Amino acid sequence: MALQIGDQAPDFNLVSKGADGPEVVKLSDLTDKGNVVLLFFPMAFTSVCTQEFCDLTAGMSEYEALDAVVVGVSGDNPFAQEAWAQKEGIKVQLLSDYEHEAAKAYGVAYEQFLPEANLIMGGVPKRSAFVIDKGGIVRHVDIQDHPKDLPDFDAIRKVLGELG
Repeated sequence: MALQIGDQAPDFNLVSKGADGPEVVKLSDLTDKGNVVLLFFPMAFTSVCTQEFCDLTAGMSEYEALDAVVVGVSGDNPFAQEAWAQKEGIKVQLLSDYEHEAAKAYGVAYEQFLPEANLIMGGVPKRSAFVIDKGGIVRHVDIQDHPKDLPDFDAIRKVLGELG
């Protein structure tokens, strides 16, 4: 079951490819820096994910002004995420949920991802957005059932503005 507004967000240990190699990132470390916009996305190198994260990169200053840290989470390995980010100019920090544990903990893992397209992979995250405040409490949830549908980023920015 997906997390609800008011729930304590599950902490995680996910891997990101930093300048000096792989590094472990915890949600609790992110909330120390500000409110968190946690964006699950199905897969790197796909058209909708690329557009979403290129748009986020272009508007990153708006999120920073709202005291928010924006991170993306997928089941891709951190080296594939880095290659995608470099190819597309993505500046959002990407976290690898290779074992799909975070997607399951947040209740956003597909049982089968697009079986009608023969993509029967389980655990792939649904395109989802969670706003998590500095105390680790979920303040906004937006889970899309179809991978081509984007979260409501206006609603996300509104919630961030209310958190201050």
